[in-house]
Amino acid sequence: MVVDKLWTELSGASGVALACCFMAAAVALRWSGLRRAKGAGARARQRRQAALESMDKAAQRFRLQNPDLDSEALLALTLPQLVQKLHSGELSPEAALFTYVGKAWEVNKGTNCVTSYLADCETQLSQAPRQGLLYGVPVSLKECFSYKGQGSTLGLILNEGVPAECDSVVVQVLKLQGAVPFVHTNVPQSMLSYDCSNPLFGQSTNPWKSSKSPGGSSGGEGALIGAGGSLLGLGSDIGGSIRFPSSFCGICGLKPTGNRLSKIGMKSCVYGQVAVQVSVGPMARDVESLALCMRALLCEDMFRLDPTVPPVPFNEEVYTSSRPLRIGYYETDNYTMPTPAMKRALLETKHSLEAAGHTLVPFLPSNIPYALETLSTGGLFSDGGTTFLQNFKGDFVDPCLGDLIWILKLPRWLKGLLAFLLKPLLPRLAAFLSSMKSRSAKKLWKLQHEIEVYRHSVIAQWRALDLDVLLTPMLGPAMDLNVPGKAPGAVSYTMLYNCLDFPAGVVPVTTVTIEDEAQMEHCRGYFGDIWDKMLQKGMKKSVGLPVAVQCVALPWQEELCLRLMREVERLMTPEQRPF
Repeated sequence: MVVDKLWTELSGASGVALACCFMAAAVALRWSGLRRAKGAGARARQRRQAALESMDKAAQRFRLQNPDLDSEALLALTLPQLVQKLHSGELSPEAALFTYVGKAWEVNKGTNCVTSYLADCETQLSQAPRQGLLYGVPVSLKECFSYKGQGSTLGLILNEGVPAECDSVVVQVLKLQGAVPFVHTNVPQSMLSYDCSNPLFGQSTNPWKSSKSPGGSSGGEGALIGAGGSLLGLGSDIGGSIRFPSSFCGICGLKPTGNRLSKIGMKSCVYGQVAVQVSVGPMARDVESLALCMRALLCEDMFRLDPTVPPVPFNEEVYTSSRPLRIGYYETDNYTMPTPAMKRALLETKHSLEAAGHTLVPFLPSNIPYALETLSTGGLFSDGGTTFLQNFKGDFVDPCLGDLIWILKLPRWLKGLLAFLLKPLLPRLAAFLSSMKSRSAKKLWKLQHEIEVYRHSVIAQWRALDLDVLLTPMLGPAMDLNVPGKAPGAVSYTMLYNCLDFPAGVVPVTTVTIEDEAQMEHCRGYFGDIWDKMLQKGMKKSVGLPVAVQCVALPWQEELCLRLMREVERLMTPEQRPF
């Protein structure tokens, strides 16, 4: 009776009025949320503008006080050369810091890569331990690395105005080694993109060509270092986030094994996801700078501050060895068709390595589509994306994320239905959709076990050929802005080694030629789907842009990976960088 009466009431005019009230309340809440988001964005940009003005004033003040300093000569020094001059006293830490502060400010005007000036770097100068391996070296940080008193927004309003209570462990170790962190750099919203844009700080651009993406998610680092505004930076990588910016911006970058460097104090959108490992790693102009950074970080201070990191110092003997290497290689992963420039870069590097006395052996890890579509995607989104989506409540969604957000918002049953319907026409999209469904703890454990089994199978395949290291193509050249989010399948060359948790690094080896550009017209992709079409479209008009190769080693063998990277760098001579 009561239910019938209630239904009668709600079916009448009062029910319509109540529905209208609910709709009005929903609209009001949405409007209020977006208003808060706009306010947070305005505050973030005001704070950033004030920081940039502080940078400019600090650099100008130093130039006025030191008119005879040859800043161009200082900026031309490699990291090892700068370290030598700082230790000898030929250059002062103040000269290095303020020269790079000024250069970073200048670079930011063209690339929008800096989010914050770490102003206490000026006081850090007097505290830098002189015996440290990085004494007096200015270091840039991807915005996700906590720095006391500074925010790490990840381009999200829920993190705006929330300063860190302490430095992340890697920042603490850098300081103990004498380094001077001086800026935070931009990231794509949430960091789950290989572009670099967010509603708080806007779009970062490529230093080689402003219509191109710098890559992501360590895109601000790539742009800053690629344009000469920093010698050394720290990034993070869960699908290529160090390697894409390094490739697109013509610099070197290393993604170590997941737990080789500490992740304590690194901000994230999703905590507790361990199926696909995130890594902390260095980005720099050359391989020797990466090695120097790894030497500095792999020290007793790191192992003391984070006892979960294996206490394994940098192996100098492996890195400096001149023993000929047995190198596996593949020209394509048969998932993302390499661009003509990618293929040429790989083959030219292969031939140079063979001419230098190394042995090159064809090798392709097994079942790459399974690793990408089932293992990696399933591991990243085992909760259906629920935790990830919580970061976007009341926020704008940046275009760089493509269709990811609305796909994740689909109910589980609809993801399954769409996957079934799309499978004949768009098999890749269907496979990704199916893996993005939420799963039970039992199925998550099963997936994690499958990742372990896959990893051991690839290691066995590797060992059967007695390989030391592996040479692979690296996605490039840089794509047009906002294209990466529309071509998610192109992460295949990088994501594989996050799934496997193998160390992998990127070295620029050539630039796009007119012939490469002409051949792009025939690069249709293996599937001919929308992802392949976007990839081809987004990589046009790229003559002169850098192209890299990727070097890979087995877990915990970063020094061997760097050894191959150093050999590739020695043999290949890329065009002059834009700084």
